[in-house]
Amino acid sequence: MSRWEPNARGRLEQAALELYTERGYEQTTVAEIAKRAGLTERTFFRHFPDKREVLFAGSSSLQDLFVHTVSEAPDAAAPIDAVTGALEAAAAQFQDRFDHVSRRQAVIVANAELRERELIKLASLSGALTDILRRRGVGEPTARLTAEAAVAVFKVAFERWIEEGGEGDLTHLIRELLAELKAVTAGA
Repeated sequence: MSRWEPNARGRLEQAALELYTERGYEQTTVAEIAKRAGLTERTFFRHFPDKREVLFAGSSSLQDLFVHTVSEAPDAAAPIDAVTGALEAAAAQFQDRFDHVSRRQAVIVANAELRERELIKLASLSGALTDILRRRGVGEPTARLTAEAAVAVFKVAFERWIEEGGEGDLTHLIRELLAELKAVTAGA
């Protein structure tokens, strides 16, 4: 591929995932990723600050989706209902991409540095959800508890969906886990 072909960012993401899967994250260099994508290292660094971030390129758009969905929820919606809509919108983004997301998750699980980075991204998501809930007039600690619970439900549902090989519907898993959470907090 010529380095002038379009979609450099997507090509870099694909090349990185392939190499991380084949060789491992730690054994793969930025130069190898760029070469596999038919690009230069300079082009890589125009799109990503380091080789970790190539796996987390969608984090900001996922966070934006969560925040936008919560902000668009009806004013009368309870905080948990507002975040439920966001969880379901996020699940729809993943449902048809199982092969890609499962390969990505396998790379992350195999490397402590990447697991740590994922936790940082989830904490950032929780913070953004807390902020949007506060802007909707939800007080503390309800805003923070709701945001943290939403991220926990998403994380557990996503992991379970991956473990089950993408069988079933991620949205359905989220709904099951939300019901479980409600039962736990109700003392059932």
